[in-house]
Amino acid sequence: MGQDRGKYDFYIGLGLAISSSIFIGGSFILKKKGLLRLARKGSMRAGQGGHAYLKEWLWWAGLLSMGAGEGANFAAYAFAPATLVTPLGALSVLVSAVLSSYFLVERLNLHGKLGCLLSILGSTTMVIHAPQEEEIDSLEDMSKKLVDPGFAVFATFVIIVALIFIFVVGPRHGQTNILVYITICSVIGALSVSCVKGLGIAIKEAIAGKPVLGNPLAWLLLLSLVACVSTQINYLNKALDIFNTSLVTPIYYVFFTTSVLTCSAILFKEWEHMGYDDIIGTLTGFVTIIVGIFLLHAFKDVNVSLATLAVSIRKEEHNGPTSNGVAGHSHCSYELLDNEITGDSEAREMGLVFDSVSRRNGSTAAS
Repeated sequence: MGQDRGKYDFYIGLGLAISSSIFIGGSFILKKKGLLRLARKGSMRAGQGGHAYLKEWLWWAGLLSMGAGEGANFAAYAFAPATLVTPLGALSVLVSAVLSSYFLVERLNLHGKLGCLLSILGSTTMVIHAPQEEEIDSLEDMSKKLVDPGFAVFATFVIIVALIFIFVVGPRHGQTNILVYITICSVIGALSVSCVKGLGIAIKEAIAGKPVLGNPLAWLLLLSLVACVSTQINYLNKALDIFNTSLVTPIYYVFFTTSVLTCSAILFKEWEHMGYDDIIGTLTGFVTIIVGIFLLHAFKDVNVSLATLAVSIRKEEHNGPTSNGVAGHSHCSYELLDNEITGDSEAREMGLVFDSVSRRNGSTAAS
């Protein structure tokens, strides 16, 4: 019976984790569709500080979808091991990329697809090699962890970085650099996850009949969670409004995952139990993530696909080798890219005119 129960719990956790990724991946699309509709109406955009999206039902549908996904993800940890649930969160990146290509007419080139794959593999490797966290059974144990000097320094550093990005870097570079708003969401997200874990302990104690409501730490965690989540939602909306969804989603996943792993390692002292193989695995995963981010960000405007490579090879074979073996290939590549850019421009004029306008001047109308 014990084995059957364990297997039953495993499949419940697996189902919850997969459904969580579907809900979260779809939430990005719903929010983006809502922001696109507002841009066509001429409302002040989220990237310019507007909050008209609060009146858009598609945005609220996306928010509810994300809430359902986060709830399913939280519940999945109660049934399945973290080494299964956390890596499956990467499926939301794939879901968002696939749905955005169908519903938002956004393209993800070959470099971007490889970057997504490397980012997912790197994050998964880091999770697999991360040691298990220490058990915390009460709010008293949690309070001791929160006042630890190491975590206090980390939390102070995160808050300072977030404030600098919000008040100094954001107004200057937020409209042109995709990493600004995502960095704010990610570093604040590390603290929000810690609050969620603490509230989870409080809920367990409340179910057990302990006087949780009279504990100031429970209310402090709740207020901190509300502040962190509100900040994340605000700046994630700005990032989605300005930049391509297929870029925002994987970069946000990578940064958020890295921040959470770092915070957990400091808060729960996980690094003290790491072996050499786990250290190597973690470093390898982190380097893989960096390479993935580079491919996503540096080559996002290059029109390259498997079909492009195949046509280029056929043209090169048809034209034959040249005297230096380079000129013919270069001519084919430039000709192909020119045709591809022309076709891509036509598609963007039909579906995503507001993106090009927003990158130039942040206008809310695209006629």
